[in-house]
Amino acid sequence: MLGSRSALDWILERYQVKTDKASGIMNDPDDWSREHEQPRYIVDLISHIVALSLATNRIVDSLPALGLD
Repeated sequence: MLGSRSALDWILERYQVKTDKASGIMNDPDDWSREHEQPRYIVDLISHIVALSLATNRIVDSLPALGLD
């Protein structure tokens, strides 16, 4: 989790085409993947985030209880 949201929610919110109101400049996250000839960038990024989240959950679940009861 990143704050109250999952990492996937955070990426999907950030990965949007946006236009700055003041300057009119458009920010298209896909520009980078086109410039670097990596069309699978967002797919691979999401895959890595999901794999990392699953691994983190496995690690957390395997930790012993703190015994604060």
